[in-house]
Amino acid sequence: MPHLAEGIARFQREVFPAHAALFAHLATVHRPRTLFIGCSDARVVPELITQTDPGELFVIRTAGNLVPAHTPGADGVVAGVEYAVTVLGVRDVIVCGHSACGAMTALAEGHDLSGAPAVAAWLRHADASLARTAAAGGAGDVAALVRENVAAQLANLATHPSVARALAQGSLRLHGWVFDIAAGAVAEVPAAVAA
Repeated sequence: MPHLAEGIARFQREVFPAHAALFAHLATVHRPRTLFIGCSDARVVPELITQTDPGELFVIRTAGNLVPAHTPGADGVVAGVEYAVTVLGVRDVIVCGHSACGAMTALAEGHDLSGAPAVAAWLRHADASLARTAAAGGAGDVAALVRENVAAQLANLATHPSVARALAQGSLRLHGWVFDIAAGAVAEVPAAVAA
């Protein structure tokens, strides 16, 4: 933890003064234009990848960048999506998967998750991703599963009433990305895959 405290001190000493006006503005205004749904993986840092300033992205991070299809009831992901679309009025939603994703690797390779029952239950939100990958002949291929998972999560997003309304009104666009950690590259998920 000392390195985190040192980081905070360095932020307050070196970074914050150069951006004091931005933070003063952000203290009273919250208008991000993009919802970024990415993996919880520590190697995937949305603001770093997109080179955005504080306040530009509304970020939801989940294991495997999973977005449950809409069902009655509330959870943190559903509430975050609804808030971003309905209250903040974001114009774009990005679902970003990434290379070497632990969640997708576990699924593609059939890892035993009996010791992590909550993780196993959460990863059920990728069942459609597994089916799509198998149907395309890519069973066991982690990279293929990552791509298909992005497409499946975009489809899940479209089941949310707030997203469906905004899409119908033409006020929202959905995007699928895959971040290659080793190359630092971002590839769009082709429309044919996202369909």
